[in-house]
Amino acid sequence: MKNKRSRTVTVSNTVVEDGQTSLDSTCDLLRLRVSQLSTPPQIHGYDQEKRQVMDLIRRTSTTGESNSALLIGPRGCGKSMLIDNVVEELMTNQEIKDNLLQVRLNGLLQTDDKIALKEITRQLQLENTVGNKVFGSFAENLQFLLEALKSGSHSSKPILFVLDEFDLFAHHKNQTLLYNLFDVAQSAQAPVCVIGLTCRLDVVELLEKRVKSRFSHRQVHLFNNITLGDYTNLFISYLSLPDNFTDSKFVKTWNQHIQELASDQTVQGVLRRQFEFNKDVRTLQQLLTYPVCCVNEDHPFLVPADFVDGMKMQSTDTKSAMLHGVSILELCLIIAMMHLTEIYDGEPFNFEMVYSEYRKFAQRRSSMQVYEKAVVLKAFEHLIALELVKTTDGAGSRVQKEYRLLSLLIHPSQILDALQKYPHCPTEVKQWAQSSVI
Repeated sequence: MKNKRSRTVTVSNTVVEDGQTSLDSTCDLLRLRVSQLSTPPQIHGYDQEKRQVMDLIRRTSTTGESNSALLIGPRGCGKSMLIDNVVEELMTNQEIKDNLLQVRLNGLLQTDDKIALKEITRQLQLENTVGNKVFGSFAENLQFLLEALKSGSHSSKPILFVLDEFDLFAHHKNQTLLYNLFDVAQSAQAPVCVIGLTCRLDVVELLEKRVKSRFSHRQVHLFNNITLGDYTNLFISYLSLPDNFTDSKFVKTWNQHIQELASDQTVQGVLRRQFEFNKDVRTLQQLLTYPVCCVNEDHPFLVPADFVDGMKMQSTDTKSAMLHGVSILELCLIIAMMHLTEIYDGEPFNFEMVYSEYRKFAQRRSSMQVYEKAVVLKAFEHLIALELVKTTDGAGSRVQKEYRLLSLLIHPSQILDALQKYPHCPTEVKQWAQSSVI
């Protein structure tokens, strides 16, 4: 391995382009891939779905045929990735590249139709055309935008509308945006292709009757059915360099190393564990982020230990990590709540019960300081603010805060795990947490 590393450093320093070594260019390429800022090198398992979507967009861009469709699948299954890959492939055709316009909307950002219309205007670069004109309705404004795109002939440029988080657009008032987009697609006022991305299977039921009547009801379902072998191939493709990379000798050395890395028992164990936990491509990208960021001149080759560390970082329990920052008093209150939850079989508790449990423990331990009730209540409220504890009787309840019913949002295993890593945790506190409740 040492010989390989020294050879890689030599190769990376001999080839320089635009002030960058081959290793620098490799780092830039891999970081773009794992940060989801570029389309992946390949897609597994969606060949038929890819052909369907590509055919829809191609017909809109070449023959002026309007279409609408929904891509439905669980989060992280690759809906956006599929669209990006299809569009990138279609853009290799110069005719489509010159004609097809794209508008990307997201239901998390465009929270109402007015904001969505402004974003459509901005992406189509029609701000100067609209100017200070006043429109009577949303439909008039959208129709004006489409008319403004018409060239000297009677034809209009085809537009691809991609609506991410499509189900959130269905919650807009009167669903005006969806109605008008589908209406344009159905009536062929202008060549448009409307594609919605959503994780909700019942999304069509959210649409109003008038919107449903204009929707084509074309649905493409994506199901992540990749195998462990496919997952390993994805791992290799994300870390491998393309054939058109500047330094062919470096490419051969690097790709050979990635192949060897994929067959390493430690790396295979990490990939198998990650695959069994979640086989989404997005989680694989997150797993690769730390190892890729470790690559530099002093560490030019990826090693199995990088992936083990990346797995540990990714699987870190956030609630256990939060417990490392609470005070000893707050930790005692959490343990008291854990015992109360066990005693009453998951039933809610209130502050008075927690305080009573805490006092019993503190008085039994002469070394423990017994805090006043007001101080303990302040610490208890801080735990609620951290969302480690939640109220069960509603925010508008008029019950005194000492008697409001609450439930613990931390599993006992998370508490015990946090205690093992808590810096300078008193021994009696650990023993209290581990003691069985009678």
